[in-house]
Amino acid sequence: MQTSPRLGLAYIQPQQAQKHVTANETFRRLDALVQLSVKSGTTAAQPAAPMEGDAYILPAAPSGADWSLFAAGSIAAFQDGAWAPIAPGKGWRAYAHDTEQFSVFDGAAWK
Repeated sequence: MQTSPRLGLAYIQPQQAQKHVTANETFRRLDALVQLSVKSGTTAAQPAAPMEGDAYILPAAPSGADWSLFAAGSIAAFQDGAWAPIAPGKGWRAYAHDTEQFSVFDGAAWK
């Protein structure tokens, strides 16, 4: 499947069946990334009862059934009742509510 170069948004292909599935996945990704705001960039343990739309920047060695499978530095977004990992791009900015600070991804780490 082809995706956009900056945000990795899925393109709808000609003659594609169930176009709504691709479009909805793209909308979910946009919802998580536009005006990126995370609950925390330091929480390592996967929350037991996340709310729809919660997002976290994963620190080193994240733990939990889903988070332990995701890369450190990725964004874990809770969408449609499940965690989705999103790899950040160089220059992405995020506001962390727990520290009340912005972080920028330099291509290797959040600073």
